[in-house]
Amino acid sequence: MTAQVELVNAALPLMGKGSRIVFVTSHLAHFHDRHPVTGPYEPVAASKHAGEQALRARVGELRARGIGFVVVSGDMIEGTITPRLLERMAAGTLDARRRQAGGLPTIEDFACAISDAALREPFSDATVFVGATE
Repeated sequence: MTAQVELVNAALPLMGKGSRIVFVTSHLAHFHDRHPVTGPYEPVAASKHAGEQALRARVGELRARGIGFVVVSGDMIEGTITPRLLERMAAGTLDARRRQAGGLPTIEDFACAISDAALREPFSDATVFVGATE
């Protein structure tokens, strides 16, 4: 949480009106308050969630400065390290999630959502979901 907040604190003096902060997170972190995570990813999810909440609490301040804030939250992303590590810890995790979600987004899907969030309206206090959220 501290890293996310301190990065924004350091960047704010350099950001002009029309700038945008895009906070990239995972569904496991974004929904941590509603669906707690167990196992080794729990501290990561808790920290990311706390960082997101701390930055959301500043949306009014950001808006007053003319700075947008968008969250991009992704399901398990095919080909990335976190799902691979989770699969190593609990074999079958990825296949189970693929079946539950009807497939997983790709790295390209996630990258496009992030770049769109940086460039497209609306850009104030929005959340973009990549992949299934259930």
